[in-house]
Amino acid sequence: MPRPTRRQALGAVIGVAASGALVGMAAASTETAAAEAESSGIAPGGTGAPGSFDEVFEGRRIQGTPAGARTDAHAHAGHAGHAGYRVLIDGRELPVMQHGKSGWSSTINHYERFATPLEAARTAVISLKGAVVVPFDPTA
Repeated sequence: MPRPTRRQALGAVIGVAASGALVGMAAASTETAAAEAESSGIAPGGTGAPGSFDEVFEGRRIQGTPAGARTDAHAHAGHAGHAGYRVLIDGRELPVMQHGKSGWSSTINHYERFATPLEAARTAVISLKGAVVVPFDPTA
């Protein structure tokens, strides 16, 4: 039986090392995704339905509640796109919209999709760079 060349042996060693690294990265990614889902307000049980959140991110207060939890006088059930979830940044509403299973978007980052409304709100805070959220008036 012929002996493998140095090039073949080196290729085999690199292949084994690369596949081991990929398995490690996949395991770390799964653990990270589970931890992020837990910390970002995803409801237990893996339903994907976001829960309520209230946090300070980069000096801005971000709050979010499902539509069922809305009891204030400003709950406009007729506004398309953000009737299912309400997000506030420093007390001003940031309209968010769910796109089926592909994620969430906001009026600030409407071309990007995010896993949760919290991620959409955090990215909006970054994009605002200190500016306030301007109310959205669909009739204007």
